[in-house]
Amino acid sequence: MAGNELNIQIPQNLDPVYSNMIQIAFKDDEFTMMFLHQLPMANQAKAKAIVAISPTHAKKLLAALDKSVKDYEAKFGQITGGAHADGSDTATLQGYS
Repeated sequence: MAGNELNIQIPQNLDPVYSNMIQIAFKDDEFTMMFLHQLPMANQAKAKAIVAISPTHAKKLLAALDKSVKDYEAKFGQITGGAHADGSDTATLQGYS
């Protein structure tokens, strides 16, 4: 294997998860992301996955997402929509951070 190659083993029973909403919380030693599926026409969402990572990995994730979005937009065009200017599409898990 070359220097940065990694052999990733994916269990056959691992199902893909669709999420259209995320809640992010943090404390001194971790960031926790709760991936949700908000149901249309209903004021409720179902948690699909919870992932906790270190602050260092959170920063690496931010850089990787930034690069991926830039690459996506270079190929497919500008992404429109998303979070409101006031950040109202974001939430913090209460009692955590």
